[in-house]
Amino acid sequence: MKNAIHVGFWEKVARIILKNRITILILVAALTIFLGFQWKNLAMTYTEANLLPKNHIANKDYQKFLDRFGEEGNLIVIGFQDKKFFTPKNYAAWNELMTGLKKAKEVDLVVSLNDLKKLEKDTVNQKFVLSPFIDQSKTVDPAYLKTVQHDLFNNLPFYEGLLFNKESGSVRSAIYMNKALVNTAERKTFILENLVPKIDKFEKTTGIDLKVSGMPYIRTINAADMKGEIGLFIGAALFTVSLIFFFFFRSFRATFISICILIVGVIWSFGTLGLFHYKITILTAIIPPLIIVIGITNCIFLINKYQQEIKLHNNQAKALQRIISKIGVSTLMTNLTTAIGFATFMITGNDLLFEFGLVTSINVISVYLLTLLIVPIVYSFMPLPKEKHLYHLTKTYISTLLDFVENVVRNKRKVIYTIYGLLLVFSVIGLSQMKVSGSLIGEMPKSASFFKDILFYEKEFNGVMPLEIMIDTKHKKGVMKASTIRKMDELQNTIEEMPELAKPVSIVNLVKYSKQAFYNGNPEYYQLPTSQEQTFILGYAKNATKNSKENLMKAYVDSTGQYARITTFMKDIGTDEMAKVEKKLHSKIDEIFPKDRYEVTVTGKALVFQKGTSYLVDNLIESLIFAILVIAILMLYLFRSFKMVFASVITNVLPLCITSGLMGYFGIPLKPSTILVFSIAFGISVDNAIQFMAKYKHDLIQSNGKVKKSVFSALRETGISTFYTSVVLILGFATFTLSSFSGTIALGGLISCTLAFAMFANLLVLPALVLTFEKKKAKKEDLEGLEENTNFTN
Repeated sequence: MKNAIHVGFWEKVARIILKNRITILILVAALTIFLGFQWKNLAMTYTEANLLPKNHIANKDYQKFLDRFGEEGNLIVIGFQDKKFFTPKNYAAWNELMTGLKKAKEVDLVVSLNDLKKLEKDTVNQKFVLSPFIDQSKTVDPAYLKTVQHDLFNNLPFYEGLLFNKESGSVRSAIYMNKALVNTAERKTFILENLVPKIDKFEKTTGIDLKVSGMPYIRTINAADMKGEIGLFIGAALFTVSLIFFFFFRSFRATFISICILIVGVIWSFGTLGLFHYKITILTAIIPPLIIVIGITNCIFLINKYQQEIKLHNNQAKALQRIISKIGVSTLMTNLTTAIGFATFMITGNDLLFEFGLVTSINVISVYLLTLLIVPIVYSFMPLPKEKHLYHLTKTYISTLLDFVENVVRNKRKVIYTIYGLLLVFSVIGLSQMKVSGSLIGEMPKSASFFKDILFYEKEFNGVMPLEIMIDTKHKKGVMKASTIRKMDELQNTIEEMPELAKPVSIVNLVKYSKQAFYNGNPEYYQLPTSQEQTFILGYAKNATKNSKENLMKAYVDSTGQYARITTFMKDIGTDEMAKVEKKLHSKIDEIFPKDRYEVTVTGKALVFQKGTSYLVDNLIESLIFAILVIAILMLYLFRSFKMVFASVITNVLPLCITSGLMGYFGIPLKPSTILVFSIAFGISVDNAIQFMAKYKHDLIQSNGKVKKSVFSALRETGISTFYTSVVLILGFATFTLSSFSGTIALGGLISCTLAFAMFANLLVLPALVLTFEKKKAKKEDLEGLEENTNFTN
């Protein structure tokens, strides 16, 4: 009775669709136009991905830091390593470059060689004054510039590590962007239309190769590269899937119909992003090509079924009704499982993944409905397919493949299980070798020009990823106490000893520079004042740069004097190494800063990103188990058999295990991009299992419970679609390897690999398991068949 109601419902759906063809087409067109207009709300993101929930302790600490000191990722560095820089011509070009940048409204402060200030003692007014390090009137003299070069590297330890590397001779300037503009569209305008042209001009004039880095610059160029790749992905995905589709079906009209559906799906996916006012990120940028790759499988199932029906009875009306009533429910289930695979990202508590999961799952269901409506409606206006359009159903290679699969499943199930077991062992060994990587730089394209520049700064200045330490003295003006300064200096000494971190900068540096200035600039006195010196030297220091925009140190102590900040930069190290660095820092902090008198926080964008990676890895198993359970419940509702659900699930868990093993063997770490593979791949790979099980259930009813006959009948009919969709999905996701972003390459390659093994599992392992689980029934059928043959012979 339940089955009659179920089938009746889908037959009613088929009648509604075919009866209201024009109305449905008008509604689809209107929705497409509406969502097309939502594109006006699309915009690229201007910040890095935050992988942690808002209420996570690391996010709270980072937000406290931002509330106190503002955006920390506002530094752009421009540097070089070239001995011929200190010449009048090259210096003049540098002066022009830096002066031009300093005038830009997007720039708050420029600390550069050409306008470098040095502290000098004003004995009359008993204060330090900032005087120019370089006399601009003498810069036409090559000898004078050589003197400048010598003084810079030998007499200004305050700027060592900040503006120059004494050992290698590298020099850089620091451009601090306006914190209010650094995460807006104005940053993009400044970088692309002001900074980059000026740098190009300098390089052409001098022949010196400038190295540019810093988070505002990296974000902007990264976003520009990402924007350019969106069109590449969509074009490559459309071309690949349509080419394969045509190769299989050899029908221009079937290919054209499918492409039109996919293009509308792309419009809807971008429109959904615009409707929700979500930014385009490295994740949401791949939603349109994902919809193309996933949507084409719906087209394959429906069109293949339509052509099979036409070949069977040559009745168009019956064929159109059956592709809706028979394929509608199974494709609904396959799309639901795929959508669930994406929707699991919504439970991570992270905004970025929530947006990705929500929009993708909505559009997976949308493209399913679109295909279910458009394919039968469009075909209803067309003549019957010709014999050449149906030829692919009887192609030799397909028949040969299915013959081979049937023979193996029928006679060599032990071989299948042996291979399964060996692959599982192989996977477990590889899985034990997997590593976790929380590298922010590691997600960036290695072919980009800025990536080489990042490596330059890692080598010369120990990195460009900011790591911040905020010290709360719990008292106003507590920072300037001699005891606090000494404690900060001790912590900075520890940081300097750590090869993963750059030389730190804080108010301590200014205090040391003050003593050097007090002793007439002698670099040997670049150290903390003694207790006898500190009273008058710190008095000088407080007035050194009061109310001056050029005071670099004003960013390192808040207005109340209660909070201090130590800034360092870190190399591109993995999560494990970062954990060791953080542990060492916390150990030293606990040793020198009593918790009853100080509250010290270690934070920074790079640290938050790495903690986000660890958080995602910790939640990976949880979200994957959730996806498997939900999909299993859906399948249980459809098939009403725990055995069949178990067979489907363990069949499609194998490809995930193999992928994990390969990641371990090939040294591909778990990171934000590769973590996504598992939930996505499971949601997609289980689709073919559902198609097989739905057909098996239908044939089981039709054959009065004959297991073997139903298994091989289902295998024959769904085997073609499984092969077609798997090949399309594998090559479709392979288009992601065209990306310059290593994360996107890994995502596409690993999903393609997983789906390749999933095809093997669904064609061989799943039918074999069904026969094994129903072994008693199958044996009974064989005995009954043997008796019938004996009776017939007698």
